[in-house]
Amino acid sequence: MVRLAHLRLEGGSSLSTPAQLGYRMPAEGEPHAGTWRTWPRREGISFPDLYDRIPPILAAMVRALAEDEGVFINVWDATMEAEVRSVLTQHDALNDRVEFHHHPAYEPWCRDHGPVFVVNATQRAVLNWGYNAWGEKYPPYDLDNAVPEHIASVRGLPCFTPDMILEGGSIEVNGQGTLITTESCLLNPNRNPALDRTAIEQRLSDYLGVRKVLWLGEGIAGDDTDGHVDDLTRFVDAQTVVTAVEPDSQHPNHPPLQVNLQRLQAMCTQDGDSLRVIELPMPKPVLDQGERLPASYANFYIGNRTVLMPAFGQSRDADAQAILQQCFPSRRVLPLDSIDLIRGLGSFHCLTQQEPWG
Repeated sequence: MVRLAHLRLEGGSSLSTPAQLGYRMPAEGEPHAGTWRTWPRREGISFPDLYDRIPPILAAMVRALAEDEGVFINVWDATMEAEVRSVLTQHDALNDRVEFHHHPAYEPWCRDHGPVFVVNATQRAVLNWGYNAWGEKYPPYDLDNAVPEHIASVRGLPCFTPDMILEGGSIEVNGQGTLITTESCLLNPNRNPALDRTAIEQRLSDYLGVRKVLWLGEGIAGDDTDGHVDDLTRFVDAQTVVTAVEPDSQHPNHPPLQVNLQRLQAMCTQDGDSLRVIELPMPKPVLDQGERLPASYANFYIGNRTVLMPAFGQSRDADAQAILQQCFPSRRVLPLDSIDLIRGLGSFHCLTQQEPWG
């Protein structure tokens, strides 16, 4: 691993930012070498009362993805590796595409604590954004914050370290120069209080190679991330997004999602082309002991040949699957039960991080 930082020359000019070196963040739908995952701990806070129901769901994810790409699993230690191997074997999900890495982390949300990969014409690199557990909500998080450097080291890749807190679930890119995010998350003072909108846009440009940053407003009810975009709006190709809408006008998600829809309908890509916007209905409310959970069909994950779609055991599941299948005609859209996962406040996109070919 070659560790690189965001350097500034006298006078404020940048020195060797990833963008200047030709790096960009690929779209999730571009070919993967594989998918990174972090296996949860029984002692973790994400699934304290239902841990035994989670491994079969994770095994189903691994089985589907490992048909067509690598699955790289971060585990706490050799004991956990043996346990996970046993679970995957029981569910016919262990093959030679599955790798294990002893990279301990407290919680399983690899989208947010894992590396963001960028590519240029000759190689890949890792971005080691800072991670503070969604605004210091769930300490400790030091081990989770170290995962990107571990992965850069095991892959032998350059590692750029921006001076900025950023979770992977807070950004969505088309791979051609456009990024979508939310004001409620990236402008929240619990992340980067010293950075304003202009400074944040500059960091995103310097490190991800984007030329256009599109800002949505707020996230959905029950989301403890302060409004991650991966519950809201996702690119399905370089010019087309699906965006969550709430059909029930009395639901608390209806107003903020309508605002986001209206913004998207007025937005353009990096080349000035209007976004094509496809509406994706929200599921009916999913509750846990009366508390509203952040259930969203937009938290799907795009694998090489399979799209993992959260399902919630209701009639809107089929509607969402049909919409996404039209968006991904060359991939299988696979609905998997996400009710127990969403009790941990995340789903398939939150649990995964793609490693592109490069």
